[in-house]
Amino acid sequence: MLKFRHVVPAAFLSAGALAPVLAAPAEADGVAQLRAFVKDVQSAQGRFVQTVTSPDGKRARKSEGTLAFQRPDRFRFVYTKPTEQVIVGDGKKVWLYDADLNQVTVRPMTQAVGATPAALLAGGALDKDFVLSNVATQDAPASSSGAASATPTAQQATSGLKWVEARPRSKDGQFQSVRVGFRQGQLAELEILDSFGQRSRLTFTQFDSRTKVAADQFQFTPPKGADVLEQP
Repeated sequence: MLKFRHVVPAAFLSAGALAPVLAAPAEADGVAQLRAFVKDVQSAQGRFVQTVTSPDGKRARKSEGTLAFQRPDRFRFVYTKPTEQVIVGDGKKVWLYDADLNQVTVRPMTQAVGATPAALLAGGALDKDFVLSNVATQDAPASSSGAASATPTAQQATSGLKWVEARPRSKDGQFQSVRVGFRQGQLAELEILDSFGQRSRLTFTQFDSRTKVAADQFQFTPPKGADVLEQP
């Protein structure tokens, strides 16, 4: 799997700007709502803000950009701030373009995605790659603006989110778990905990699952003059 500057590709949605896209009833638990998302949402696009917090919770950095995905195994993340980076999965390969380095890294899709957060977004084999479990409210992730503790604030504890945790069956990956929170049938929060204890919290807006995503969003041509590194 690719190790990215910002995060392993992943994307889910902030509740504030979502249309109701899940077939699962609002009272369904987190696992049921995640399954409904994977089953019913075949493509989508939107914007995101990402906050990455150090293991000790004392340092954080923010980035933002756009995303699009289409099942199976097609996705596009464009980081626009603070630095430009493009990540594209075309169904066969994953392309990572770093504008600062003018460098493109290419990996086979099977090696780059597998049991990663991207598989939750654009894949479909949940039970093959992950162990899913509901998360009690008191164990839900804390705000990305605070420490990396898993203990929520009082406001978050009463926010009504239903959380599901996905842990990869493979122990060889670069992340420990992904937690996804749902509010009234809508996907609301996502947090990735990597193998070093770093947490990445993603919040998405302008999410659109009704407009068909153009096929060329999942194609990538290296910029002229860029170094291209093919990895097995």
